[in-house]
Amino acid sequence: MKMKDTRNKIFSKIEDLRKKIKYHDYLYYVLNQPEISDYEYDKLYKELKELEEKYPEFITADSPTQRVCGEVIKEFKPIKHTFPMLSLDNTYSEQEIYDWLEKISKFVPAKNLEFIVEPKLDGLSCTIHYIDGKFHTAATRGDGETGEDVTLNVKTIKSIPLVLETKYKIKIPKFFEVRGEVIMFKVDFEKLNKELSNKGQQTFANPRNAASGSLRQKNPKITAQRPLRFYVHSYGKIETDIDIKTDEEFLELCKKFSLPVIQNYKICETIDEVIKYCLEWQNKRDSLEYDIDGMVIKVNQLKYRQQIGNTLKAPRWAIAYKFPAKQATTILKNVIMQVGRTGIITPVAELQPIECGGVIISRATLHNFDEIKRLGVKIGDTVVVERAGEVIPKIVKVIESKRTSKEKEIEIPKKCPVCGSNVVKEENEVAYRCPNPSCPAQIINSIVHFAKREAMDIEGLGESVVELLVEKNLVKKISDIYFLTKQQLLTLPLFKEKKTNNLLSAIEKSKQKPLSKLLYALGIRHVGEKAAELLAEHFGSLDNIMQATESELQRISEVGPVMAKSIKEFFENRYTIEIINELKKANVNMTQTKAENKEKQIFKNMTVVFTGELESMTRNKAEELVKQMGAKTSSFVSKSTSLVVVGKNPGSKYQKAKQLGIKILYEEDFLKMISEK
Repeated sequence: MKMKDTRNKIFSKIEDLRKKIKYHDYLYYVLNQPEISDYEYDKLYKELKELEEKYPEFITADSPTQRVCGEVIKEFKPIKHTFPMLSLDNTYSEQEIYDWLEKISKFVPAKNLEFIVEPKLDGLSCTIHYIDGKFHTAATRGDGETGEDVTLNVKTIKSIPLVLETKYKIKIPKFFEVRGEVIMFKVDFEKLNKELSNKGQQTFANPRNAASGSLRQKNPKITAQRPLRFYVHSYGKIETDIDIKTDEEFLELCKKFSLPVIQNYKICETIDEVIKYCLEWQNKRDSLEYDIDGMVIKVNQLKYRQQIGNTLKAPRWAIAYKFPAKQATTILKNVIMQVGRTGIITPVAELQPIECGGVIISRATLHNFDEIKRLGVKIGDTVVVERAGEVIPKIVKVIESKRTSKEKEIEIPKKCPVCGSNVVKEENEVAYRCPNPSCPAQIINSIVHFAKREAMDIEGLGESVVELLVEKNLVKKISDIYFLTKQQLLTLPLFKEKKTNNLLSAIEKSKQKPLSKLLYALGIRHVGEKAAELLAEHFGSLDNIMQATESELQRISEVGPVMAKSIKEFFENRYTIEIINELKKANVNMTQTKAENKEKQIFKNMTVVFTGELESMTRNKAEELVKQMGAKTSSFVSKSTSLVVVGKNPGSKYQKAKQLGIKILYEEDFLKMISEK
């Protein structure tokens, strides 16, 4: 029995780590609003990886260790990468660099290896495609498999040539993909922030966020006004007769085409030389015109990279050496209590503002009350704060020698700071929580979660709008949003006819979302997107899930006892039942059909490209439809394209398809094809 309890705790810990990592992935890669440092994130990932290696039976396909992190944002159309844009594993010490060499020596003898070492630019990863020497497409890294189409924005970066030209006797490659980083110089960042401040506009926290925010502007004209720069550091795919044997040769080729190439790279013949060069730049990192947060170490010879290979997440032949986190000393002025979506109360430190790594910081995370106890921190203490990865810092140490008798203990709240309910702490949990589901803070966070794109996708129902609705007592629980009226919304500040109609339309549209989206949107503890999909497909309806026993829930291999108990308790709660009944009255869909139509695999193993304006459906819907029928979709036409579907006013893809003799299907024929099968 003890063995089972231990394994349950381990599984619970793994589930908790996955949830935290996915949450921070979303904040970092999609919202550009990170809450923890890179170092803290790496600790979470390392802990999860070690637990899964020790208990492989708990590994699931949707674990962060089994895929590249990240997510495609809604505003830009997706572009499939020629091959995955993988992230790098990190090291923090000389010994870890030696350990890395020992691992890859199992594939290629260390004496045969040559290394290229370069600064790790702190910006936004980007890939650029040239076809016949002309700038064609640009995309962000996205989730590693699919990026965001930022072609028009990247095209405005003046350092990027729109046509590859060279004075050398070199044939322009048919297809040339370069991968690099979009950054902003420190001096340009300061100038931009000053201009924004003078205009009364919101400024950026650091150069990385400025580069990311500028590149993701919906209006390319705004991007064109921003001082962005791009540096090539890797190659993607080249269709050429040129024999490129090393990474250095590739960078030299880029220079010949006048492409901006990463600066200060060096070829090292030994790992000792690599480490020496890393430490050299660690000491003079601030001398550069741009921010770097470490050094990238890569095997220089391309043939050996193929032999060494990749993991699912990262190339084995490359690694990042991360510089020590930046620290500063300041005073902890106060601790405020924040209430989250599930009622968890998180202590947040308010600091005497201090500069740390070029950014003024005034807040730091304290995580939970166990962490406060571990640090022994008090209000009024002089503390060391650490900032890594240009994010919200954390308190890492108390300088007790500077204590006086005026410091105050940080007390665990007995009452919820928002609604006044008695705070509870469940057994075997670190967190203290507000148990009141009607707590305004929980309602606001729950509705924001319910409305986000991965859930019910209700555009226009962001945090500020939700806060207003709760403040005006127009919504007191999730289901109330489906009973909002036009008259009610028009009474709210800034709500005119168009904004009101758009929000009501988005709410109405959300009623048709599949059960899997609703399950995730409800915010059941331990139930993420993947688990919600599995539950929905297995049971088919919400009523079936609500009636299922814990043992029936656990018949799904990915649902363990902790999740099963959480699901059962959630649906037995009277507050939940009330919400479900009201959602039913609002005609919100509560069923799920199979995700894949086995009888309609008419596009199986085909690569389909859409061009022109479709009248019957959106481009995204059409792409999703053919994917369900077995296809892969692409954003450009090549010899590997199987079919091009043409709408009104088709572009160059249509002409290219005709030149290559690829099958072309007009929208009317396409609709007949999918309806007849």
